[in-house]
Formats: sequence, C-alpha cells, structure tokens
Amino acid sequence: MPGIVEQHAGCVRSIGCYSVGMATRRASRSTSNDERSLPATEAGRSVTKSGPTRLLLDRLRAICLALPEANERLSHGEPTWFAGKGKVFAMFDDHHHGAAHVAVWLPLPPGAQEDLVASDPARFFRPPYVGSSGWVGVVLSSSPDWPLVTALVRDAFVHVATKKLVAQLPGTTR
Repeated sequence: MPGIVEQHAGCVRSIGCYSVGMATRRASRSTSNDERSLPATEAGRSVTKSGPTRLLLDRLRAICLALPEANERLSHGEPTWFAGKGKVFAMFDDHHHGAAHVAVWLPLPPGAQEDLVASDPARFFRPPYVGSSGWVGVVLSSSPDWPLVTALVRDAFVHVATKKLVAQLPGTTR
C-alpha cells in the first residue's frame, strides 16, 4: 500500500503496511470548540451514557469535534460524527447488537482494514454492515491507545472530508 505510506511521511508508528502518521504527535494539541461540543440529541433529548461508557464517549467526542467543521448527530441511535455537511468519519458503537465491546467505527483507505485487523484482532475488527466497504472497528473498552485512536480518527476524517476541510488540518495533503 505505497499510497498510504507515502501519505504518512514521518510516521511514528507502523501497523502492518498501514502507517499511522503525524496525527499521533498532534493528539495532545487538539483544541475544543464549545459550540461544536454539544452531544447528539434525539427529539431534543441528549443521548447520555453512564459510567465507563460515558468517559469513552466523552473522550472520543473531544477527538472528533477538534477536527475542522466536524459535527455530531445521531445515526442509527448512536452518536456519529460528520465532516462538515458531508460524510460520516466516525460512529460510536455501544455494544451494537450485543457485542462485547464499546468501539468506534471508522472509514479508512483501502487495505487499512486488513492490515489493522491482522496486526491486532483483539483491538481491531471488521464492523457489521460497513465492514465490506473498508470500515474498521476500534475497540475502546479495553485499554485504548488514545494517541492511536486520535490518529485513526484523523485518518478517517482525511479519507472522507472535502479538500477544503482537509486543507484546514496542519501538515495534511490529500
């Protein structure tokens, strides 16, 4: 997958052939926008989680909403993040259909799913419904590697966002 490796020149971590790039270093520099940090609502009610799931959702929400023009809406009953008015770049998975984990589903470039799942099947999986389109599930409920999650969320954003939005990210080209 030479395109992905070239896209992430200056990699700090490599998983199989899929390399996680500069976003890992930027994870600690993310900023929040209070006006974009409101939780998704359903019929005017806030979608709330409790205990450890709430902490995971709050952390993921901060990562997603730090991206340019990211916004959160409910989709299929779960908090979901969109790149501007465009496509989904992250979807929260709270024990979907009885799954044993809390996770985030991310659309990533071709080949990334296979490399990530093969490298660590306890951490990465092929999610139902969207897995056939290359999406990757990242387990959050068992000691998540937050810098890696941040990098993968950023990669998913870059994968689906418009050129205008990608241009707003420091050090990113598409």
